[in-house]
Amino acid sequence: MSQPSIKKNYIYNTLYEILAIIAPLITAPYVSRVFGADGVGIYSYTSAITAYFTMFSAMGIKSYGQREIAQHRENPQECSKLFWELELMCISTTAVSLIVWTFLIIFSANYSVYYLVLTMTVLATAFDISWFWSGQEQYRFIVIRNSIIKILGIVLLFAFVRKRSDLVLYIALIAATGLLGNISMWSYLPKFLVKVNWKSLSVKHHYQQTFVYFIPTIATSIYTVLDKAMIGWITQNDFENGYYEQATKILNICKTLVFSINTVVSSRISFLFAKEAHVEIKQKLETTMNFILFLSIPITFGLIGVAKRFVPLFFGKGYDETIVILCFMSPLMIIIGISNCLGSLYFTPSGQRARSNKGIITGAVVNLVLNLILIPFFASRGAVIASVVAESTITGIYLYMSRDYFDISCIFKFGWKRLIAAIVMFIVILFANNIISHQLIAFIVQVVLGIVTYVLCLLIMRDRFLLDNIKKYGGKLLHTKSKRM
Repeated sequence: MSQPSIKKNYIYNTLYEILAIIAPLITAPYVSRVFGADGVGIYSYTSAITAYFTMFSAMGIKSYGQREIAQHRENPQECSKLFWELELMCISTTAVSLIVWTFLIIFSANYSVYYLVLTMTVLATAFDISWFWSGQEQYRFIVIRNSIIKILGIVLLFAFVRKRSDLVLYIALIAATGLLGNISMWSYLPKFLVKVNWKSLSVKHHYQQTFVYFIPTIATSIYTVLDKAMIGWITQNDFENGYYEQATKILNICKTLVFSINTVVSSRISFLFAKEAHVEIKQKLETTMNFILFLSIPITFGLIGVAKRFVPLFFGKGYDETIVILCFMSPLMIIIGISNCLGSLYFTPSGQRARSNKGIITGAVVNLVLNLILIPFFASRGAVIASVVAESTITGIYLYMSRDYFDISCIFKFGWKRLIAAIVMFIVILFANNIISHQLIAFIVQVVLGIVTYVLCLLIMRDRFLLDNIKKYGGKLLHTKSKRM
């Protein structure tokens, strides 16, 4: 089998990650107007509760499975054995989750009908084998089927969701498309699996390994999922969850576009660690960090600059608080970008997930304590502040723990020019905002001017990453045109 292309897989994986949120992104202007901030808040809160059940069902298999499949993919027999062992394990944990989930539905006072339809989301975990395709570096198998399912979901949404009372139907459509998308990925398996001796399968020894990956998942949830749950518990205000959900949605889209390269490169680096190719590993790690800083720094300043125009334009009236929350959240693009790169491309592929858990658990404790202190006073704004502090703590710990393998100084070397360019871009964006009154025109001008300004500033400062890629891809484009002539 030929070596998969990282560039092609980056495109495939970016599409796959976007598909996970593309339906609400496309429909957000419509959904936010139909249901209002409080309706969106109900969806956000119930989905946050559901996430805990899906996390237990997955039990860390996604990261562990990707790593194991990547390291054994040249051995079809061992790879097939691993697949069925992990899948049987996932089925058993999902079954336990569904039993407990039934009690939640029965005893929930206000949201039982929403939890009932979200049962499909919990069940979908048992069919999620994206970790297998990620380990094989075969992202096109995931994208093709999910594209069809997501498009179908969007069509059904616009066809049948018309009024506020359709909130249950909206949640059901999201849950159903997730389930169908996971099931659809199974059709390609016969091409990659061989027959195994079912009596030789052993699930027990995987529990200890996946638990190492499960701990950071739970810890991370404290500042990704528990934020929403705690906002609901403490404030008893669906509007606050709605504001927070919409800001998170926009940030997640941006994170997906930038960070999906980590998932792709992680599979390759797991493969390289098995071969002890440390020189190539370090080169790919630095290149990926360079790429992430190249995009995350301007996106951070860009989100702050356009938030005032973008939020009311995109979500409609009644979401002014989302503007403030989005601005507070924006630095997470850079902060999480660094920690995500180190976690995905160093700690996990090298088998040091247990070591990196110390940083994640520390950040989780910081976030939980700050949430308890800040949310009662500042509601959703307090949750954002807690997340920023917690993520900064994790990033600092990761940088310290990886200092012997990763050259930390490269962050400054790669980042200082981008920071200057982003600040200049931010000033230009604010100037455009002040001189143009029309909402849509102002936003379009801000985006175009921002991109142009950032690129021009980097060209003037002769940013090596940008120049090398212009030379590389510009040369290919000219070569292609000359061949056609």
